[in-house]
Amino acid sequence: MHSNTQIVAVLLLGLCFLGSAGEKPFRENRSEPAKPNIVFIYIDDLGWGDVGFNGSTYYETPNVDRLASQGIIFLQAYANAPNCAPSRASVMTGQYTPRHKIYTVGSSKRGREEDRRMIPVPNTENLPLHYTTLAEALGDAGYTTGHFGKWHLGDTGFHPEDQGFDVNVGGYKSGSPRGGYFPPYNNPKLVDGPDGEYLTDRLTNEAIAFIDQNKKGPFFLYLSHYAVHTPIQAQADIKAKYERKAPNGGQKNPTFAAMIESADRSVGSVLGRLAALGLTDNTLVIFYSDNGGAVQATSNQPLRGYKGMLYEGGIRVPLAVKWPARITSGRVDSTPVIGIDFYPTLLEIAGAEPPAHNMDGVSLVPILTGNSGLTSRNLYWHFPAYLEASKGIPGPWRTTPAGAIRSGDYKLIEFFEDGVLELYDLRKDPGESTNLTDQLPEKAELLHGSLRDWREKVAADMPTPK
Repeated sequence: MHSNTQIVAVLLLGLCFLGSAGEKPFRENRSEPAKPNIVFIYIDDLGWGDVGFNGSTYYETPNVDRLASQGIIFLQAYANAPNCAPSRASVMTGQYTPRHKIYTVGSSKRGREEDRRMIPVPNTENLPLHYTTLAEALGDAGYTTGHFGKWHLGDTGFHPEDQGFDVNVGGYKSGSPRGGYFPPYNNPKLVDGPDGEYLTDRLTNEAIAFIDQNKKGPFFLYLSHYAVHTPIQAQADIKAKYERKAPNGGQKNPTFAAMIESADRSVGSVLGRLAALGLTDNTLVIFYSDNGGAVQATSNQPLRGYKGMLYEGGIRVPLAVKWPARITSGRVDSTPVIGIDFYPTLLEIAGAEPPAHNMDGVSLVPILTGNSGLTSRNLYWHFPAYLEASKGIPGPWRTTPAGAIRSGDYKLIEFFEDGVLELYDLRKDPGESTNLTDQLPEKAELLHGSLRDWREKVAADMPTPK
């Protein structure tokens, strides 16, 4: 699908934008605006390469690409986990997974008992109520908060309306649309629409109604689509277009392509409504995904791996941010950033008070405004659970219990069952094809020590040998 040359070209294009005319990207000489509205568009299972602004030519995402061109693209953005629930919990709390203890989806004892060599760490499925969630923090700062779509952070008593959202449409414990993308939805938080209605369109219309009702602002719109998670179902007319289109490498599923286009149309509809109401300039819009693409749906090449793995294909995701009042257009940034960074970023932008609990992320405002970069830091992942293999992956596992660290250009993965270490130079080898542990033993030892120190710092639970 992509080549390393394409990635380098995109990065060089971004550097040209950043350096053009010697100007600072921050927009000076403007009066301080009112608190901005915040629109957080969260797509499920959308891979890093599933959007045009990261190089896809099979999937068509003109609205998302336009959003990206009008703001900043983060080339090296990450989810906090290789699957959805832990990533979402980290966005809501600003914490790494060992703190909130939502490590995976469902049971951590996935797969066959006889294939597991360790006893995994028990998983938490309800986001504890003692947290001040992102929605609660923004609500305390004067925002009206609305949740539309997937929640996946708890059963009754732990739904979005219990965690700080004033409005909840469609969000409950399920991680996928139980009834599919057409009515009946079998969703206790969503009244069925007419025959032929498409879930992505319905959630978009509900979100637009929320914007209309709260146009005087400030509002926090969390449009958390179930798309493009399984089941792979799409509108027939859009699917037909891709059935006539030639595949591009591993991107070849016309139904999945139609799902992505429906999500892209959703973005266009939301941005169009903001423009019609005169809200574009002072509305911050974030476009993001909760983990990498699923193997049964798409290809993450040139990245290695898929959803459920700590390789780049499982955790690197598309991210674009637009805020015309503060972000100049056409920027590309290669700073590694991660989901926990949204909490402190949005609190700073909203002028909200910090929570009582620890925040592990850092504010991205210096990058967004162009005032400065971030101090060098390490990023971490902790996944002490099993995930059985999906169709198309040989062997019993997508992943066994593992952890990872990104430090500068280097990334180390540790597999807990046997202690195997894998070290990659992501600048030279974004596809993680060459394990450098033997060539760079001191670097591997240094990163492994940092990973162990971090686990001790955050009191990370570890799986135990049988």
